[in-house]
Amino acid sequence: MKTLIHLIIIFFIGLLNAQESFIIKDVTIFDGEKVIPKTSILVENGTISKVAKSINHKTTVIDGNGKFLMPAMTNCHVHAWGVPILQQAAGAGVFNLLDMHGVEPYQGMMKTYRDSTNYARFFVAGYAATAPEGHGTQYGFPVPTLTKPEDALKFVTDRIKAGVDHIKIIVEPWKPTLSHETVKAIIDEGHKNKKKVVVHVSKMNDGYQVLTNNADGLVHIWRDTPMPEDQLQQLAKEKDFFVIPTLLVSIEVQKKRRKKTAEEIKQVESFLKKEVKRLYDAGVSILAGTDPPNVDINYGTDLYKELILMSEAGIPNKEVLKGTTSLPADKFELGKIGYVKEGYIADLLLLDKNPIEDIKHINTIASMWKAGKEVQIKK
Repeated sequence: MKTLIHLIIIFFIGLLNAQESFIIKDVTIFDGEKVIPKTSILVENGTISKVAKSINHKTTVIDGNGKFLMPAMTNCHVHAWGVPILQQAAGAGVFNLLDMHGVEPYQGMMKTYRDSTNYARFFVAGYAATAPEGHGTQYGFPVPTLTKPEDALKFVTDRIKAGVDHIKIIVEPWKPTLSHETVKAIIDEGHKNKKKVVVHVSKMNDGYQVLTNNADGLVHIWRDTPMPEDQLQQLAKEKDFFVIPTLLVSIEVQKKRRKKTAEEIKQVESFLKKEVKRLYDAGVSILAGTDPPNVDINYGTDLYKELILMSEAGIPNKEVLKGTTSLPADKFELGKIGYVKEGYIADLLLLDKNPIEDIKHINTIASMWKAGKEVQIKK
């Protein structure tokens, strides 16, 4: 009897393993860096075990002929307030969300869904660093604030204890805001604890100053005036940083909150796109983020709109895809995601059309898998 039970257990283990093993054959692959035509991949136990022109392995075979395979996407700037948000994102192929300010105990609960198939992974900053009555304090939950550089040690220590993945700072002069001395102290303390430190800015001079003080990235692009070319080139040469421009939310705010005219909105959009292109041309990494739920932006398909805006700004489509796949994984050190390469987690999107030919084809997802398990598409 024990032998029979043992054989049944082995059978079902084998069945489960078989269900997590498959080949996608003869597909065009964007691996996070380059495009590889007519290639096959083998997925076993949630991991990409082989990428080759031809793979001989007894398992399920999916015909990828005429289709496009890429890593799952990351939204690099969100504010998520509930578990259904993780489902909405995953259903659109956005398997990773980077939260930039929220309630730490609730964020900790949401992070427990990281390994669940139909939920996006959740990476958090916890409470953002801000001044008393500053931006970020108006949302109805208590927020720790800082008034001087000496407060940085306790602030960062508390975030580390809360289990944050990165540190977020707010520099927003339309309300009381942190001094640049305090911002630098937070950046330095974050780096001592091996955390990436990103900063919210809306003014060019603030962006220049925080990057000079070694911020790893900006979670918005400035919206007031172009950065002088000599300053931009100096930063690009001397500093290693990225920018999450959040073009969509910046444009939608002009429409829905500030009630700007069509011509005014066009001018804002043109300015933002030109600055993004200047950053890209200077060698700065541009990452994709949308800042939901501001102005009713969703956590899933609205990321496609951000990618389209990045493309319209003049960023090549392959680089746009990098900005939502491999670059977030690299810049935020998210682990073995963001690539279609051997040894990486099998977070995969299979599309009917090639978004490098037309970025709008990002909306043609036919199948997707998180860690090798199929995810239900919800658009």
